[in-house]
Amino acid sequence: MKPRRYGPFPYSPITRRPPLRWPNGARVALWIIPNIEFFALDEQVPAAAGGGGKVPDIPSWSVRDYGNRIGVFRMMEVMDRYGVRGTAALNSELCAEHPEIIEEAVARKWEFMGHNESNTRRLNSVPPDEEGGVVRRTVDTISQATGARVRGWLSSGLNETWNSLDHFADCGLDYVADWANDDQPYTMTLDDGRTIMSVPYTFELNDKPAYDKRNMTPDEFAATIKRQFDVLWREGETQARVMAIALHPYITGFPHRIGALDSALDYICRHEGVWLATASEIAQAGRDAGR
Repeated sequence: MKPRRYGPFPYSPITRRPPLRWPNGARVALWIIPNIEFFALDEQVPAAAGGGGKVPDIPSWSVRDYGNRIGVFRMMEVMDRYGVRGTAALNSELCAEHPEIIEEAVARKWEFMGHNESNTRRLNSVPPDEEGGVVRRTVDTISQATGARVRGWLSSGLNETWNSLDHFADCGLDYVADWANDDQPYTMTLDDGRTIMSVPYTFELNDKPAYDKRNMTPDEFAATIKRQFDVLWREGETQARVMAIALHPYITGFPHRIGALDSALDYICRHEGVWLATASEIAQAGRDAGR
């Protein structure tokens, strides 16, 4: 899209929208986003990700490797207990480096969305003429490794350029989750008339800023998730909402934090009117509703 003062969509206050309904009258569409990432030992972990030391940055790298060796499987066990399928934000290089994780996620019928090739390289840090190739390779690699078409995208660090949405559309993607500005999906229209759905993501229920920036305890993070759900569930009686929970295996997957996820899912899943959805299902429901 061309540079602009506002996004490629009209401003839409939720108080002036027609009611939105989820399948079976659900009030809240819950989607869980495990960020399954690959950090190369011979590349610098970005400072924004908590690294930034000299290569090899053993402390920053090791904790992330723990997530891929142990933490992700601990998260899978908890999510299985509540029948929750993940929509994994996947670095495509992980497909070759750790195919066992892909096999376990595929067996659980998880969904996969592109999340760059590696988390050490952001879309806004590569030369402009290389960005499209990064997106295309990411989508093609994940599709081949999982046997399913990739339908969506979450940028590493949520960092896009003015050209990113066009590259996503070029690859036939249905949705993007970088624009964390709503409780409902909505249509984004590109300069050439093509469209792509925005599916609500979250900073507020994201374990990385919760623990790293806000210094929350696991009990505080679980309580925050429950409070957010309570409000969305109440509001969802008249205007259906989306609730996203973003998790990292190297954070939530540690033994002393996994209980926060277990407690939160136990609480949410005890309520009626909760749709355990994937991102593509939410995007399609939004399209069907004319959003």
